[in-house]
Amino acid sequence: MSPLGWLTRRPLQALSENQQQRCAQLPKPQRLDATLLGDTRLVVVDLETTGLNVHRDRILSVGAVVISDDCIDLGSQYECTLYREDHKVTESILIHGIAPSEIARGVDAADALLDFMDFAGECVFVAFHAAFDQRMLLRGLRLDLGYRLRHKFIDAAELAPMLFPEANLPQGTLDDWQRYFHLHNSQRHNAAADALATAEIMLILMARARSQGLLRLSDLKSRLSQWRRLRQARVGSF
Repeated sequence: MSPLGWLTRRPLQALSENQQQRCAQLPKPQRLDATLLGDTRLVVVDLETTGLNVHRDRILSVGAVVISDDCIDLGSQYECTLYREDHKVTESILIHGIAPSEIARGVDAADALLDFMDFAGECVFVAFHAAFDQRMLLRGLRLDLGYRLRHKFIDAAELAPMLFPEANLPQGTLDDWQRYFHLHNSQRHNAAADALATAEIMLILMARARSQGLLRLSDLKSRLSQWRRLRQARVGSF
């Protein structure tokens, strides 16, 4: 395989030599294997974007915190606004509140995403409604770096109703679960604040998982697969 096999779409000439070298040296992902939850580097990520279309919209802001040794590492956080030359103001600004002046002062998208992936390291990502963040990050890395994302994601929005069925929140939002767990977030739709809120929820979910004998990444993966099949069977029976 070519040493530049990680490149997908972005032309080589669009990246500097230093950026190409950094891409080639990015850490490999953590597998969902027999690693203990407490020994896993979990990077809780939240993205603010130009919109909700995963085929068209772009990443504007990345916020992330690390869960390590069953604690949120407040000394290990990432927050960055990306520069977008062709950024147009849309109604999404009413949600994320990122002013055009902030975008104009942002970090070059390729450098920002390289910094973020360096920060993430060998990890499993956690997000709330992770499918969106995963697809947006995959698309952003492909378009801005030509890099193929292989990291695994855990969806806190899926784990929560599985582990706390008594909450009766099968489609619960981040706000719903914050209220249920009596958590407070005064800066909703700020990437860093939402990542921290999700991390707080994830710690509660990890504690419940252990109480149910789910000690390893592979245990969570297996239980989630069973839970999905059961849920689909129930839906199909109606």
